[in-house]
Amino acid sequence: MKKSVEVVNLVHTYEGTDFNALDGLSLTVNKGEILGLLGPNGAGKTTLISILTGLIKPTSGKVLIEQYETHKDIQKIKKIIGVVPQEYALYPKLSAVENLQFFGSMYGVKKDVLHEKIEKAIARLGLSKFANKRIEAFSGGMKRRINLLAGVLHEPKVIFLDEPTVGVDVHSKTLIIDFLKELNEQGTTIIYSSHILHEAQEFCTKVAIIDNGKIQVEGPTTEVIMSRGEMKTLEEIFLESTSKNVNGYV
Repeated sequence: MKKSVEVVNLVHTYEGTDFNALDGLSLTVNKGEILGLLGPNGAGKTTLISILTGLIKPTSGKVLIEQYETHKDIQKIKKIIGVVPQEYALYPKLSAVENLQFFGSMYGVKKDVLHEKIEKAIARLGLSKFANKRIEAFSGGMKRRINLLAGVLHEPKVIFLDEPTVGVDVHSKTLIIDFLKELNEQGTTIIYSSHILHEAQEFCTKVAIIDNGKIQVEGPTTEVIMSRGEMKTLEEIFLESTSKNVNGYV
């Protein structure tokens, strides 16, 4: 199976600290998988995603995204990945359409197709009648939906999601998860970071639990929850495999 993301012996130490935020971490995500990247605060999740998306450089190790190496081809990588942060990356005084026009143009979506893409995407997430309203007037769930669209309009091969459903109503959550499943069915690889473990158990095809900068548990979700020959919830496995130590990095 073709590898979409490959991490080899990744180490990262923040300046002024005497421990590794990532400590020899290795991970593979195959094309079309939905990986749940899980771990307590301070485990190293944000550090890992920051390296994968080119925001910071690792101390050592190797990272490939769709066979491009981050230290050589980061500009090529940025064109084929989508990043949906937990914080709203939107302009509150602009309308939903204006925000998406800006982000679509920034990602290089051709002007002659951008309007149609935006119209279809907004309709798919149930926001057509709010398309021309300012983001500042939107509910949290509506902002989450537009935040998601801003990161995927350019049809990335790999999407990185940080808590995409946190704090939203059930209706918005269902729309978001169903939309992501549709993208995945079209071949998009998804890296999903969340503390909502029951959602991760249902949504992700594979999970990787990180603690102290290392992978503690990794595998197909169905196999992980059947660990040791007995059925467990992902939450039980998470609690068993992670410590309560907090090192100050997420």
